[in-house]
Amino acid sequence: MEDMNAILAPGMLVRHPQHEDWGIGQVQSNIAGKVTVNFPNEGKMVIDGTRVALVPVFDA
Repeated sequence: MEDMNAILAPGMLVRHPQHEDWGIGQVQSNIAGKVTVNFPNEGKMVIDGTRVALVPVFDA
């Protein structure tokens, strides 16, 4: 399956589509389909980019 998060770069803001309660997270890294995001309400999470399409946030 393709990496749905290939455009995400460090510093970008995102939401997790199944976990709105985590808040708006900041991308820390995006390496080989694994996106590390620091969420204010959940902490640092590693997301599998082939399974979850993170939602970019441009109006935070």
